[in-house]
Amino acid sequence: MTDEAHGDPNENLVEVFDTTQESEAQVVSGLLESASIESTVIWRETPDVVPVGGAVVLVREEQAEEARQIIADYRAHPATDSDAAAAAAGDPGGTSNDPSAA
Repeated sequence: MTDEAHGDPNENLVEVFDTTQESEAQVVSGLLESASIESTVIWRETPDVVPVGGAVVLVREEQAEEARQIIADYRAHPATDSDAAAAAAGDPGGTSNDPSAA
């Protein structure tokens, strides 16, 4: 039986992103969730001389390719704080602070 709130416990999850930065994993997870792709962040420790933590972001197998494309697009064109401020101010193109727009 599938529990809609928790998904199918037998579904295949695949890794689409890995990092050593907790904040980066959370940003990627939020990015995917904003695109309606449910993700799970798994924290891991590497058993080396010095313990180093890391995280992987997992998604459903059928959404993995779309998730990887979203991540690649974001890496190629990362949003900046000024983009977010411009969108909040009603300037989705972010041109209000661009001197070339005058």
